[in-house]
Amino acid sequence: MSLTPPPHKAAILFILITAMLDVMSMGIVIPVLPQLIESLSGSSSAAGLWNGLFVALWAGMQFLCSPVIGSLSDRFGRRPVILISVAGLALDYVLMALAPNLWWLAVGRLLAGLTSSSFTSTFAYMADITAPEDRARGYGLIGAAFSGGFVAGPLIGGMLGEISLRAPFWAAAGLSGLAFVYGLIVLPESLAADKRMAFGWARANPFGALRLLRSHPELSSLAVVNFLLYFAHHLFSAVFVLYAGDRYGWGAWQVGALLALVGLFDMGVQGMLVGPVVRRLGDRATMVIGLSFGAIGVLAMGLAPTGWLFVAAMLPNALWGLAMPTIQSLMTARVSESEQGQLQGANNSVGSIAGIVSPLFFGAVYSLSAGTHPTLPFIGSAFVLASLVLAGAAVLGWAAGRGLDRAQT
Repeated sequence: MSLTPPPHKAAILFILITAMLDVMSMGIVIPVLPQLIESLSGSSSAAGLWNGLFVALWAGMQFLCSPVIGSLSDRFGRRPVILISVAGLALDYVLMALAPNLWWLAVGRLLAGLTSSSFTSTFAYMADITAPEDRARGYGLIGAAFSGGFVAGPLIGGMLGEISLRAPFWAAAGLSGLAFVYGLIVLPESLAADKRMAFGWARANPFGALRLLRSHPELSSLAVVNFLLYFAHHLFSAVFVLYAGDRYGWGAWQVGALLALVGLFDMGVQGMLVGPVVRRLGDRATMVIGLSFGAIGVLAMGLAPTGWLFVAAMLPNALWGLAMPTIQSLMTARVSESEQGQLQGANNSVGSIAGIVSPLFFGAVYSLSAGTHPTLPFIGSAFVLASLVLAGAAVLGWAAGRGLDRAQT
């Protein structure tokens, strides 16, 4: 007898709340982690390199583990995979709260990359409980839940960071623990037993998972667009906190408040705009619009001479949030239900490859453009380069959309 999927609305509510609590715990440490790295490394320039390295370590673990997590969720269901990962994340934040040096922090980032791979199961969960034509909106709701977590998380982290650089890590551990307890009590399973797929290392390793993209030719071009989107986005995790402090003199509280504002904008775009825009313009056009406005916004951020102009540039940049849900929607409609976990693992691996290369690249660029005697004369160089990457993604996305249109006719 197969497992009956949970009611549509209740299942969406459960996964959104679980995702929001999980991301909130991650958002809490964002305003203080680069500052903790700087205090342990001894200089702003070295901190840029170390922070880029730590983000790359996190992404490397995502690359290795996401396909495994996705395939395990295809075999055993989404619920146990999500719960185990969230519990592991809580323990990891305790480790980082106690870290006495950079090497302990490095171990913490490796474990965080492993446990955060549960996001593949979150997206697969949404694919399980929504029809293909509703998935762009569903992924927009997940994005809004993530953004909601980032609204509260950085604000809490910024305020706690004024007390102690370690306090946000303890708060993050508590929130991850809360997400685990909540999910344990109320999160239902979404994948029916008769739709599960046997686990195999041939498809669970990252290179096996990436073969799924090649087996569906129409997915390959979207995978490149996805890579470029992630590559540009890691600009913020690699250098934003250091950049905001060096150029505008912002501390943990200001950075936390700004990240919360970013989360509010993103929550509004993904939670309220994605569905209506997709219904009017379609997935392809919505994706290209999002990437184009992202390019404009990031360029304006890099050129902004004052903090207020930087904040103003966040308005066009917020429409970048239209791109991710539509890319996901276009891709999930082209694989079977039993391959959704593997697809999300492959997507996360693509993002992880970008996450390995991008932070090292932008960290190095920032290191060359910051400090008392910079090699690059313009401190916003990393933002300009990220804008060019997004512009290229918009062009490729438009071309990819034409190919998909032909494939559908």
